[in-house]
Amino acid sequence: KSLGLLTMKFVCLLQETKDGVLDLKVAADSLAVKQKRRIYDITNVLEGVGLIEKKNKNVIQWRGQDRNSQTQEVLGQVKALKAQISELETQEKELDEQSAWLEENIKHLNHDPVTSAYKFVTHEDICSAFSEDTLVAIAAPSGTQLEVPLPKTQKSGQRKYQVNLRSHSAPIQVILMSR
Repeated sequence: KSLGLLTMKFVCLLQETKDGVLDLKVAADSLAVKQKRRIYDITNVLEGVGLIEKKNKNVIQWRGQDRNSQTQEVLGQVKALKAQISELETQEKELDEQSAWLEENIKHLNHDPVTSAYKFVTHEDICSAFSEDTLVAIAAPSGTQLEVPLPKTQKSGQRKYQVNLRSHSAPIQVILMSR
């Protein structure tokens, strides 16, 4: 932990120097480092990753990007992303409000005795919405067990579906609505 903190202080000191050139003896004194070996450990790692280069035995130069020299492109991207986040948050808030409004209206419609007589769909409505599918209507008493095993693939490549219904209290009505 302390080596990481020392490294950050060292890099800041290095970036603040003129032309990015730093004498390691000055750095050790400036950072009040008791063991100069720690400074050499830091410089070896920074040199290994290409952020500094040794000018001579005790002098190094910063080769990495200046911390204040972020390009306008990066700053522009950050600004655009922040604006996009703000816009998305506004849209999310609007959608949440609309969703709450719709839920409230649906509650009123479901409990309104005047509209109860008009809540239905026709056979044609359902069949036209699912014209490519096989539709089965099931009227079963409460407690009926429904089981749909995984479909079996036949030799022709088509899947064979099976539906198992079980009721112990009353008959189950099944109507084929389309084919």
